[in-house]
Order: sequence, then C-alpha cells, then structure tokens
Amino acid sequence: MFKNHVIEGIRIAENESLPKGVVSIIKRHVGGGITPDEAKTLGWPNDESYVPLTLEEKVVSVADKLIQGSERVSVELTITQLCNDAKPEAAERVRNLHDEIAALTGDRP
Repeated sequence: MFKNHVIEGIRIAENESLPKGVVSIIKRHVGGGITPDEAKTLGWPNDESYVPLTLEEKVVSVADKLIQGSERVSVELTITQLCNDAKPEAAERVRNLHDEIAALTGDRP
C-alpha cells in the first residue's frame, strides 16, 4: 500500500495534468523523504529524488508524519515507530524536517 499510494498518486496527478509543483509534493511527501537507495528497495523508479526540497514539499511531508489513519499523533511517536521499524535514517529526516518547520512557525516545545 505504501508504494502504491505514492506511485499511483504521481500517475494520477500527471494524468490529470496537475502542476509540476503539486506532482512534486505528492512524490516527496512520505517518510520524511525517500533516498535513491530506499526507492530502489521499494521498487520505485529511483532515477529521481523523493526527498522534499521546497518549503511546500517539506510542510506536507511533516504533516503526513503527524497523521496515522484519522488520528493526530506526535512527531515523537512517529520517530519512535520509525526507529522500532529499523529506519533510523528516516527518523532523523523526520526530526530534522519537523525542527525546520517548527523553527519557521515558532512552534517550539
């Protein structure tokens, strides 16, 4: 499902001729970003970056990690779950993105 919702989302957005910026947000919203090596492991096309670069991509990526199902969760829970799933690099990316956005919004604990 994880793979399908990103790759399928990109396909739908491109087929609907959505702006490139929107397609890019869809592409880069998961996991605090997906590196080329991780993309290869997931079976994704790995000749493109899945790591958020623009402010919009980063905001959506952080927001994505604060929702599980229909529930709001803390970034700490998300980071703990990523660490428990043996994804420390993803946990660090999520922490760094969260801290970056929090610094911009003044939303510090």
